[in-house]
Amino acid sequence: MTPGSQIGVVGAGYVGLVTALGLAEAGFDIVVSEADGRRLDGLRRQEIPFFEPGLFDLLTKHATQRRIRFTASNADAAQASPMVFIAVPTPANENGDADLSIVERVVDEVAPTMAPGSVLVIKSTVPPGTGDRLQARIAVIAPDVEVVSNPEFLRQGRAVADTLQPDRVVIGGVSEAAIDRVASLYSGASTRIVRTDRTTAELTKHAANAYLAVRLSFVNATANLAEAVDADIDEVLEGLGLDPRIGRGFLSPGPGFGGSCLPKDSRALLAAAADAGFDFGVLRAAIAANDAQAPRMVDKIERAAGTLDGARVAMWGVAFKAGTDDTRESPALRVARILADRGASVVACDPMVTDFPTFITVVDDPLDAVDGADVLVVATEWPAFLDVELKEVAARMARPRIVDMRNLLDADEAARAGFDYVGVGRRPAGPAFT
Repeated sequence: MTPGSQIGVVGAGYVGLVTALGLAEAGFDIVVSEADGRRLDGLRRQEIPFFEPGLFDLLTKHATQRRIRFTASNADAAQASPMVFIAVPTPANENGDADLSIVERVVDEVAPTMAPGSVLVIKSTVPPGTGDRLQARIAVIAPDVEVVSNPEFLRQGRAVADTLQPDRVVIGGVSEAAIDRVASLYSGASTRIVRTDRTTAELTKHAANAYLAVRLSFVNATANLAEAVDADIDEVLEGLGLDPRIGRGFLSPGPGFGGSCLPKDSRALLAAAADAGFDFGVLRAAIAANDAQAPRMVDKIERAAGTLDGARVAMWGVAFKAGTDDTRESPALRVARILADRGASVVACDPMVTDFPTFITVVDDPLDAVDGADVLVVATEWPAFLDVELKEVAARMARPRIVDMRNLLDADEAARAGFDYVGVGRRPAGPAFT
């Protein structure tokens, strides 16, 4: 593929829109189809549907240059496009496996419109073996269209950078020619390209997220143990992260992992393993440990408040992590839901999130959130919260108590400001609720 060629992208969600704009930045002409009429209208007005650093600038640039256009028709995106990316949702079914109905429907719709020799690239996260099944599905209607797996490895909050300068690219297909065509899209990036078969590429994506889920659950379990034996998790992790076999990344304890990828993909891989007759015990244990982490945080908050029934809880942050407005499977919201169910009133603020559930009272200022609060919960590690004067926070609370689920604040500084402070795996500071 050479710059100036047309590429179709089906789906303008998180993966699809970032991918489309990354391809436009590489010089390709992009046609994006989107089924959500409201989102489609917004994109045509150059409005991004979610927060991601750098994304608005890319949309404005390439929409103005007419490098990208948006349509409601999948066939429109596929026609005259020698390569089409599918980036539509694969939500979880009740048993945890991936619902592929949207992917299958799109494949059935676009494959007959594609010219012989075209490449259909699956960007959606799908279970191992899906690409082969999709290839068999379209064999009777578009025998000269090859399915290639090119999974995404985007980090929310850094997705634009990960697209423009990926740390690796995995491409799975049958013919070297099709793999070469997809690889040519990344010729401007200095990165390692892994060429493999479709099933291996699909498993690579799931394995990456499953490993991160296991790693985070291990860190949280170690932090919980640190509390039990009176150790300090910050110092434990400093020593642990210096081991070159381990490294320091993804070693931050907290209320559990969340977001649109790790929980869903971990459960999907667990289901796929069960379908293959393999008991993926270590992953099952990591998921169970993650499920138990939010209730453990609620227990801390209850000890701080004395009782949850009638307590006023201030919550700083509801996004599943800093750098995004995404609240899907947010551990902060899991905690808030339990608190509300047990009689607490939750008053929250978040620098980026605009869509809050009804069981939360929303304020714009962190100081407004703590007015009259019995306990402050730091639920998302937004750097802006570090700029709030803790002495003023203490003065506005009914009781100066902090449960720092992200270990964001300095425990000693909090104690000097008059707080009882507990984190995750840290030794308490101040009287600590006695």
